[in-house]
Amino acid sequence: MRLGCRRSPGPNGPAASCRRFVAFRTNGGDAAATYAAVMGKVFDGIDETLARWISAQPMWFVATAPLAGDGHVNVSPRGHDTFSVLGPHRVGWVDYTGSGVETIAHLRENGRICIMFASVDARPRIVRLHGHGTVLLPGDAGFDEVTALHPEHPSTRAVIVVDVQRVSDSCGFGVPVMTVVEERDLLRLSAEKRGPDGMRRYRAEKNATSLDGLPGL
Repeated sequence: MRLGCRRSPGPNGPAASCRRFVAFRTNGGDAAATYAAVMGKVFDGIDETLARWISAQPMWFVATAPLAGDGHVNVSPRGHDTFSVLGPHRVGWVDYTGSGVETIAHLRENGRICIMFASVDARPRIVRLHGHGTVLLPGDAGFDEVTALHPEHPSTRAVIVVDVQRVSDSCGFGVPVMTVVEERDLLRLSAEKRGPDGMRRYRAEKNATSLDGLPGL
């Protein structure tokens, strides 16, 4: 199932979302307590219902860290039509070129990763996927399997596949309600301006090593 698809405001607009949220909040403490009671669960895997919820989230976060105790922990936001559920215990995404390479470097060293989705609409929820990640480069087995699920993008540098070992959720009561306006297209525009050779030079300069000197690309 392909995830991370572009989402636009619903037919009833953001006001309807706000009304639903107000109704949820004003049902009183009993409603909040009832909702909280069903959260904080650990799941056997990613089923179809959870996969659909994940697909509705416009952004997610990726957390990794080096093995060294004094190394730099990293959290990166992700978006666009790049994320796929490949099975109940396997996910992957198309990794775009950026100014850093922390996720790739950390995964190559130790594989540890946590992916977090947080709902920003009327119904609060947080889902975390803990697992072991693998970096796939063009030509590696499995790279084409994931990229074929998503639109071609000139900034693509790798594919990350994660074998999910733990799936859990929590309430998300502290996350604000926000309206998604649109996705940014700056990565595409920048990559097209640089061209393939320029992107290779950029990655050679910016993506060779992590902040702690771990090998990147």
